[in-house]
Amino acid sequence: MKRTPTKVAKAQALTDGAALNTGLVVGSHGRHCVVETADGQRVICHPRGKKSQSVVGDRVRWQAATDEGTIEQVQTRRNLFYRQDEIRTKSFAANLDQVLILIAAEPEFSETQLTRALIAAEAEQIRPIIALNKSDLGALFEASWQRLAPYRTMGYTVVALSLKEAQLQADHPDQHHPLSPVAAAGQAQLLQLLSGKTTLVLGPSGSGKSTLINSLVPGAQVVTGEISQALNSGKHTTTTTTWYWVDSIASSTEQRTALIDSPGFQEFGLHHIAPTQLAQLMPDIKAHATECRFYNCTHLHEPGCGVLAQVETETTPGAISARRHRIYKQLFDELGQQRW
Repeated sequence: MKRTPTKVAKAQALTDGAALNTGLVVGSHGRHCVVETADGQRVICHPRGKKSQSVVGDRVRWQAATDEGTIEQVQTRRNLFYRQDEIRTKSFAANLDQVLILIAAEPEFSETQLTRALIAAEAEQIRPIIALNKSDLGALFEASWQRLAPYRTMGYTVVALSLKEAQLQADHPDQHHPLSPVAAAGQAQLLQLLSGKTTLVLGPSGSGKSTLINSLVPGAQVVTGEISQALNSGKHTTTTTTWYWVDSIASSTEQRTALIDSPGFQEFGLHHIAPTQLAQLMPDIKAHATECRFYNCTHLHEPGCGVLAQVETETTPGAISARRHRIYKQLFDELGQQRW
């Protein structure tokens, strides 16, 4: 049986007086969240004070009221994956083992957005996994797969998926819908990568995040609806971040597999990162940054720059793709306009 309960529980009778409970934040929208207790009940909670501080994945101490609860303390995080633009900071989730960045062959993915997400993960020392969806699209997929060659060379794990095929198989288990060899291999690889880990599923709208969640978590739509209704958040796909248990468990202490579904995004700000940090957060740039003549080289125009010497040109191959260096320059210029 799944640990995820079929209903969002009320907090009544879970505590006596001022005693504090511990729990896991499994749903979040605005200032409201859903906390899962050790025995699997789910309770609507609110932060103490005006500022919302807890995010999905947080371990918290909370106090029960009449039928809800109050977050009294957020326990120390291992990490926090977030983005920041000129106006605000958007926190996705905390205490992650890895981030699955889901992109698709169609619509064509943005390499700049992919790079921004990878940099954010590197900054928090969270392992990133790149998954390219729609391997069933033939030539379109092959072109996208080739675009990801530099990322495979850098050592990133890149998985080929066909979520359309996987969903068809999940929806009709009694019928014969075999996966193509590429899709089958990718599905097996993905399941192995997810096993026993807490993974944030990140990606732009249209990449297939909902299809991925529904194919791996039976009843995900039911859980989503309950949490969204409890938080009064409207349509889940645009507002709520939700935690799903993927595997069955025998005890509360057993290692478990979890997916966190986040709202789709079109922009990914990195205003929390200084331009001088970028080189260390982009593996292909970092690999040659120590070869420069000057210790404070920006890797943009300096003589004797080890990075520039490795950037490919139309006539000369190089260890760093021209696209990647252009993205580095764009980000350096963007972040350099801020005050640090």
